[in-house]
Amino acid sequence: MERLEKQMEFILEVDKVKKIVRQTYLSDASRKENDAEHSWHLALMAILLKEYSNEDVDLAKVIPMVLIHDLVEIDAGDTYAYDEAGAKTKQERETKAADRIFGLLPDDQGTWFRELWEEFEAYETAEAKFAHVLDNAQPLFLNDASNGRSWAEHGVHKSQIYKRNEHTSEGSREIWEYMKKLVDKHIQLGHVIDD
Repeated sequence: MERLEKQMEFILEVDKVKKIVRQTYLSDASRKENDAEHSWHLALMAILLKEYSNEDVDLAKVIPMVLIHDLVEIDAGDTYAYDEAGAKTKQERETKAADRIFGLLPDDQGTWFRELWEEFEAYETAEAKFAHVLDNAQPLFLNDASNGRSWAEHGVHKSQIYKRNEHTSEGSREIWEYMKKLVDKHIQLGHVIDD
């Protein structure tokens, strides 16, 4: 029963991820998405877009990786992709959050989740690279669908998008090429600042 109690405590704790609001709007621009919606979307994308990964990837690793990658934001908060000040303390805040949140689980599961999260953060394995492609592409796709709303609100520059995605082609050259076309489209529409 102790194991089940720890698992249930974790399950109830991570329900809080539904309250972490991101800066990206839903495709219909009616509201901003939350972290739970974002993570679910990435898991579905992993299944559908696996064929575009540069390397063969294990979905049994990618799917849990994308489902847990933002759980640390329960404590650390969401750091907007182009928030330079927030980026300076992000690693420290998220590491402290990982200690607490994954520490709620039984040791074997807590270790597994922590190792998956660290693998995602390290961006070295084929699975982590593909997971990052999804994590970076999904908000870009939603920005395209919502007529560039979040980009326009934040005055996002092409250089910012390209810097954030400087390694995206390492996970999927095809998806990065598709993303670049969407960025160019929104430069022409005036939603992204060309520089």
